[in-house]
Formats: sequence, structure tokens, C-alpha cells
Amino acid sequence: MLTAAVQALTLAFAMFWEILWPLILGFALSAVVQAFVSKRQMVRLLGDDSPRCITLASLFGAASSSCSYAAVALARSLFRKGADFTAAIVFQFASTNLVIELGIIMAVLLGWQFTVAEFIGGPIMIALLWLVFRATLRRPLIEEARRQAGAGVVGRMEGHAEMDMSVADTRAFWTRLTSPEGFTAVSHYFVMDWAAVWLDIAVGLLIAGAIAAWVPAAFWQGFFLVNHPLLSLIWGPAIGPIVSMLSFVCSVGNVPLAAVLWNGGISFGGAISFVFADLIILPILDIYRKYYGRRMAVYLLITSYIAMAAAGFVVNLLFLAAGLVPAARHATVAEAHIVLNYTSVLNILFLALAAVLVWRFLRTGGPEMLKMMEHPMPAHEEHDHGHGAHGHDMHGHDTHGHDTHGHDTHGHDTHGHGSQ
Repeated sequence: MLTAAVQALTLAFAMFWEILWPLILGFALSAVVQAFVSKRQMVRLLGDDSPRCITLASLFGAASSSCSYAAVALARSLFRKGADFTAAIVFQFASTNLVIELGIIMAVLLGWQFTVAEFIGGPIMIALLWLVFRATLRRPLIEEARRQAGAGVVGRMEGHAEMDMSVADTRAFWTRLTSPEGFTAVSHYFVMDWAAVWLDIAVGLLIAGAIAAWVPAAFWQGFFLVNHPLLSLIWGPAIGPIVSMLSFVCSVGNVPLAAVLWNGGISFGGAISFVFADLIILPILDIYRKYYGRRMAVYLLITSYIAMAAAGFVVNLLFLAAGLVPAARHATVAEAHIVLNYTSVLNILFLALAAVLVWRFLRTGGPEMLKMMEHPMPAHEEHDHGHGAHGHDMHGHDTHGHDTHGHDTHGHDTHGHGSQ
């Protein structure tokens, strides 16, 4: 038993070492993007479910944090402040499936084909979800969800979702990036995104290590119908989201487990649908219930599952037709080990970059902000850096006593309009 546990931990750490520099790179790039995309601008641009707004919601999501809990909390925040419900849900889907760090980790562990599939399949999933919402989502259910969202029931990462640390002014991008406030904003987003997802990454690595060490390959081959190619083509995308839902792992933490499942025999589309499904794991379904009510939580589960499974199936067909499905199953799991190679060199270099960003974070009030990540903040105390056109002070207060979206100081929508 002890030997098996040591083997599982060894595999988990080896996988962590393999993905360390891509994680740092991905979160650093994500922090740069977030530092210059204001959350305050999103609500104004996501007022309906038109193709334009859905496209913007996808782009804003791709530029946001990959933490599933923060994405869900921010989606509710946008909805409460007047954003369309469909646009808010699309935003959170893009936040966890179209972000930079996810693509980098998939390329390292699974191969470039999976990264391409993710960024092709993500928009397909979002388009399918939009079509299903348009066909089935009715105003009474939206209004019921709006009332429940307005109750302000606490979920997870509430403070992280509310913080707006972007540097939004008219200066050139490079000037803003190299300015003291730009450096500070990037460091804060970098550290706080790590703080938001480290547990999911750790749990995902431990589960992947345990499964790789303890579960025999014959089990997965039977479970994923490896000897029945046609059935597995359908079964993989159908079962992938269910396995993900029961794994309790979300964000980029489910990529190592996807690598284990791919080596075990899940179909290409099944691995993609598994990664897509981080927004229907059981803890997040419970947050949906708290945020929007039981009926909307069930609706989101059913519609999300349909979109995820269908997108995985479509991606599988497209990649089979193009001859891009990898013939070998050699995802980096059991083969991962620590040696002095390019991975180790890159890890050292990017750890140095991380150290610089952490140092800046510690020197600029970061620890105080970190304490507020799990706690919801009143609308008139949203935390930002107060640069440029927003006219807020360093604590996020509007210097005129009102927020910039036509909401009162309690965060209520003063326009009273619906979502559709």
C-alpha cells in the first residue's frame, strides 16, 4: 500500500514539474490581458444575446481568469448588474475553456492536436449552447434566476470575481504595461489567479497520479469500449462530461486527468468533452442552485451537458475527417520524470519570473487583497486600481458617489430591464 501511494505521489509531482513552466507562462499572459480589460466595460457591452454580444462575451471570457469558481461568480455579478443571462453564461464558459493557460497545458501533456481541438470545439460548444438557450430559455425562468441572484447568496471566489484591477486609459499598450501601475496590476492578477486555482491543480494532479498508478489499463479499455470503434465514437463524448462531473476537479486541474483517460482509451472527442465539463462538476452545480435557484441549476446542467457532449462528438468527426486524431496514446503521465533538460531549464527561468511578480504583489498591498478573495464586497467597494477613465480612487470608490453603470450603491440594476 505504501509503495502504491509513493508511486502515485511521484507521478503527480512529475506531472507538476512537467507543466510548471507552461502554467507560469499561461497565468502571466492571462494576467497581462486581464490587466487591460476592464470588467466595468463588460456589462455595457453584454446587454443582449445577439451574435455580437455573444462574440464579445466569448472574447472577454478568453481574456479572463481560468478559475471556474471565479468565472461563475463573475458571471452572476455581470448578470446582477444588467448583462444578459445568456451572455453571462457564455462568458463563464469561455473563461474556463478558451483561456491561454489551458491551451498551453494541453499541448504539453496531450499534444498540439488537443489544443487545436479545444480552441475549435470551444466556440462550437458556445454556439450550440446559444442555440439551445434561444430555443428553450423562457423569460419567467430568467426572472426567477434574477431574483435569486439578487439575493446575494455566497458561493466561492466572490471577492476575486468583483475585483477590477485593470489599467484602462488612452496610453499605448506597451506604455501601460511597463508603467508602475501596469506592473502592479499584472502581479496582482498573476498571484490571485494562482491562489484561485492551486487547489484544483493539486487535486487534479493527485487524482491523475493515483489513477495512473492504481487503475489497470484493462479497466479503462473496457469502460471506454476500445474494441468497439464506432460505439466508442459516441460513448466517449457522452460519458466524458459525466466522469468530469464526478471527479470534482475543474479549471486546468482536469487536464492531467484527461491525459490519464486518453492513455486509458477514451476517444479523442471524449477527452475534449471531459475537459469542457469543468462547469458541471457537483460543487459548481450546487453554486448554480445558490446563485440562480434549483430550476435554473437543473436547466444549466441539462443544456450544458448537451452542448459539451455534442461539441466533443463534432470535434471528433472533424478531426477524424482531417486525419488529425493522434494514432498513438502517449500523453505525458507515467513517462514524466525529472531530469536536467529543457523542461527543468524553463522551469527555473519561469520560477524567476514568478518570483519577481510575487515580490511586486507583496510590496503593493497584495496580501490584503488576497484576504478578500472569498468574501463578497458591496458594489460601492469594488476593488480596482482607479486608473484612467474610470475616475475611481485606489479603493474602487467612484469620486462622485455613484458607480459607472447606472446602479445604486447597493449594486441593484436601476434600469429594471430583463435579459432578453
